[in-house]
Amino acid sequence: MRSLLLMLAPLLVAAADPQPTDPALPPPVKAMLDAAMASGNEGEVATVAKYARAAAPEAAALIDRLTVEWREGRRRERERRLREADFLELVKGRIELGAYRSTGNTDNIGLLAAFELRREGLEWRHKLRGRMEYQESQGRVTQERYLAAYEPNWKFDDRAYLYGAAQFERDRFLGYRERYSVSAGIGYSAIRQKGLTLDVELGPAYRNTNFNTGRNQSNMAARGSLDFDWKLNKGVTFSQDASAYVQDTNSTVTSKTALLARLIGPLSAQLSYTVQFESLPPAGRQSTDTTSRAALVVDF
Repeated sequence: MRSLLLMLAPLLVAAADPQPTDPALPPPVKAMLDAAMASGNEGEVATVAKYARAAAPEAAALIDRLTVEWREGRRRERERRLREADFLELVKGRIELGAYRSTGNTDNIGLLAAFELRREGLEWRHKLRGRMEYQESQGRVTQERYLAAYEPNWKFDDRAYLYGAAQFERDRFLGYRERYSVSAGIGYSAIRQKGLTLDVELGPAYRNTNFNTGRNQSNMAARGSLDFDWKLNKGVTFSQDASAYVQDTNSTVTSKTALLARLIGPLSAQLSYTVQFESLPPAGRQSTDTTSRAALVVDF
């Protein structure tokens, strides 16, 4: 009999002292919270939840639980879609085109074509980009630059990832016919907010350069990069991309600052300022090249 009473004691205590339950949300407050969640906008849900807690403080715990469950549900649904998507379904891209021509006292022509492809998966991110710049002045080529780069990222943490990077460049006006660079290291998403992101990377690199003179040079280097994007409003985005290869011979630093304004649909206009620094340029060339451009950008 004593053993039976000991077994039933927890049930008797729970019956005598029932756990409190969350009070129900007032119908107007619940309707506003449901409408915000249906919109799918994180900012709206956070704002409505804030005022819902003020309007119904007795149901604050229930409001918090509902918003957490909503966010967790969205996260699980996003992961499911990423896991089940075909490879090409998650590919997004951007094409940048620019050109100018002047005649009369001067005869100049300039062309720019660039593309970027990006696939953001559950564990892997792939980035592929290419760029071509060409310029003539008075019938003489004054700039001819080509670049192709590929970077896979493996996301082993909510913010941290391992990266690989391979890059090919050609710019005879900077003294080399071909330059190959490979690198691997660690990256970190230092800022990841709605409309504001910052990724930084650091790792060792290897570079092989074929100079215009026919000389070949191979060096170990340190590579660092940053990718910053800030959505100022619905139609305007500011970006800052930079990378550096630091080595005991020729070091390279590149930077692109851009302001992108959406025009209509996938079409945008972009103003950019690009800087490329070579610590040991060929004889007769300056260390720093800068370029200001206006271009049209198409997203797909």
